[in-house]
Amino acid sequence: MTRLAAEHITVRRGGRAILDDVSFEAASGGFVALVGANGAGKSTLLSVLAGLIRPDAGRAVLDGAPVGRMDRRELARRRAYLPQNPYAEWPIAVERLVALGLTPQLPMFGGLSSGLEPRLTQALEACDLADRRLQSATTLSGGELGRAMLARALIGDPQVLIVDEPTAGLDPRHTLDSMERLRSLAAAGKLVIAALHDVTLAARYSTHLMALKSGRLEAFGPTGEALTPDLLRRIFDVEARITGAGGDTLVDYLGGGAPSAIR
Repeated sequence: MTRLAAEHITVRRGGRAILDDVSFEAASGGFVALVGANGAGKSTLLSVLAGLIRPDAGRAVLDGAPVGRMDRRELARRRAYLPQNPYAEWPIAVERLVALGLTPQLPMFGGLSSGLEPRLTQALEACDLADRRLQSATTLSGGELGRAMLARALIGDPQVLIVDEPTAGLDPRHTLDSMERLRSLAAAGKLVIAALHDVTLAARYSTHLMALKSGRLEAFGPTGEALTPDLLRRIFDVEARITGAGGDTLVDYLGGGAPSAIR
């Protein structure tokens, strides 16, 4: 059982608390959807959990080990992180970009062994990129690059997958494909934590919902229990109606807040 916990995490920038005493624990088999208005601290929290930035107070802990003190190579093997708005600077082939996700498992010298080739092909096919295999990564559309980066995150078979806005720039078909893949990974025993703007997607696919407001943890629990009109009112300043349950959930916004706070 893999467990990732936040213990009283606080991050300050310019005298302001971006995250303020955030604590929770999530375990393998869970798909945690992180929601909140723009500027709530979602990306900062994911970066702390991934071990990319050190908090001013508190810590992230993976199976009892402080993430900030873990060997970088070991951490890279155990967790994968997919940032918001990824970009490619080098005109390498898509297959090579995806194969970079295996770097923590490769020897210091030498390339990709033939034994890992099937995993590369599987990752490309799973993210609908088989026909882009030899294409330069710099020529991909935003949505295609997002899928390539997801394939790179998945190819190493991490225990924990931390994703910031995994559906940004994707068309409807690939949005649903990506959400289904994240849900399937959790069902297979991984821990998935993803920041999402679309609350309906969060309601339909996640097992747990975590909500931030102005850097503070506003709610955390099973999605069906945590997602309420009152919570949406508090974190987004909107009135909403929630109908259905599980995969049929629909969040209907009725007004009361700025559109930028919703999507």
